[in-house]
Amino acid sequence: MGNDKPVQLAAEQIARARADKTLRPSIAGFFDEATNTVSYVVHDPETSEAAIIDSVLDYEAASGRTSYGSADLIVEYVTSNNLKVTWLIETHAHADHISAAPYLQDKLGGKLAIGRQIVRVQEVFGKLFNAGTDFERDGSQFDKLFEDGETFRLGEIEGIALHVPGHTPADMAFIIGDAAFVGDTIFMPDFGTARADFPGGDARQLFRSIRRLLSLPDETRLFLCHDYKAPGRDEYAWETTVRQQREGNVHVKDGVTEDEFVDMRTARDKTLAMPNLIMPSVQVNIRGGRLPAPEDNGVSYIKIPVNAV
Repeated sequence: MGNDKPVQLAAEQIARARADKTLRPSIAGFFDEATNTVSYVVHDPETSEAAIIDSVLDYEAASGRTSYGSADLIVEYVTSNNLKVTWLIETHAHADHISAAPYLQDKLGGKLAIGRQIVRVQEVFGKLFNAGTDFERDGSQFDKLFEDGETFRLGEIEGIALHVPGHTPADMAFIIGDAAFVGDTIFMPDFGTARADFPGGDARQLFRSIRRLLSLPDETRLFLCHDYKAPGRDEYAWETTVRQQREGNVHVKDGVTEDEFVDMRTARDKTLAMPNLIMPSVQVNIRGGRLPAPEDNGVSYIKIPVNAV
């Protein structure tokens, strides 16, 4: 861990949680097969305080219609378990699904949070979408902007945020008790790591962020934002550990050098198509999951920049 004070604090938090089961959260995952996204409800069993992480709003690209089936599963789980939502957390501004956070906030309450560097993403994509001066690029669409190493609580359970850029400039990992919610930085060991070719992405930075996460204690539980079932695996999976990643991640296990990773990731990213929902997703998610303001006919519109990406 060297002189990385936030990682040291995270490791100490994880050790306390491993030693005392009451400091570990209860976790429920909700897998959306349409976008291969896992959303989480994380709660303190003692106080019933809960966080919802990386929620999904259903969106039909062909018709431009939204619906709430995925989000309502979360509402049902929260209400049936008498949980009190205090946080609605986004690990980053997703490019493959629209956040349901505003809908869930209206139904369940809680503060909407993301990493401080969302302002960089807002600046880049605000220009791409020609959003104009009405679109604030200061993160004010969110209730809380987390800094690297900032601590928080979920009831009696400790939490800490770590900045892990590379996939995007704003990616964060949120560690609650002994469980790390790592967003798109890394996937299951047999699938590898996230792409780094979106605007503001950086493969070298991604490698360093992943190694930062993998310097946490071996027993740290890692909860992933996506799974795509690697060849030869028939079941979706989204929970792993630091030890499993260090020993077996096909892209970034122990022994892989930074230059080797950058060469692999750069070559691989050149073969990947853009996510199907990148235009609506980023455009909405930089607004905290809210649609662009309706025009004079009362309808919201998603812009599609032509030959610009």
